[in-house]
Amino acid sequence: MVFLTEYTSPLLIYLLFYLRLSSVYDAKECTTRVRHPIVHLACICHCLHYLRHLLETLFVHKISEGQTPLKNLIKGCAFYWGFTSWIAYYINHPQYTPPSFGNRQVTLAAFTFLICEAGSHFISVALVHQNQSGNKSSFPSPSINPFTWLFALVSCPNYTYEIGSWISFTLMTQTLPVGVFALLIAIQMALWARKKHQLYLKKGTSSQWRKAAMIPFVL
Repeated sequence: MVFLTEYTSPLLIYLLFYLRLSSVYDAKECTTRVRHPIVHLACICHCLHYLRHLLETLFVHKISEGQTPLKNLIKGCAFYWGFTSWIAYYINHPQYTPPSFGNRQVTLAAFTFLICEAGSHFISVALVHQNQSGNKSSFPSPSINPFTWLFALVSCPNYTYEIGSWISFTLMTQTLPVGVFALLIAIQMALWARKKHQLYLKKGTSSQWRKAAMIPFVL
């Protein structure tokens, strides 16, 4: 319920701003200004991101039976809901302007976004299979799937792909709110990645010291 609550609301909140409700934006300005195609693309990508999270929560991830403190749920919801409102308000605003380098920037960023979303999904599936095998003392290994080859360089490629998605979304929309959100997500995931990396190292072999936690050869 924690993950479903955190991920469902951003999906719905963004769509409400996408509809440009008269209570949020000036009705006359909305009718006179034509939306740039990037606004529609951003909505699709944002919805795709959270739909993936929701579907993986329901059908891929193995959620523990432990309970989450209410304060953690409130903080998580406030973070996701608040930033989604800020992000959606700016991108769907009638005065929103497209990125500086036009279609070239949007196309490259959108393509990278889709690659990272696919990578996040396949890494999630690989981690579930790793846990089901019962071998939790070693790093998950790359498989025939190219998206899993990042396991050869980092311990937590799921975080690498997740951050890549938000950086791509930042470049695609060129908005400050998305950039701030991407930065905060990167900081939090870097902390999680380093913690998991140290755990792997305690249980693994000496050759695994060559790996990074989240960013190849850097972090």
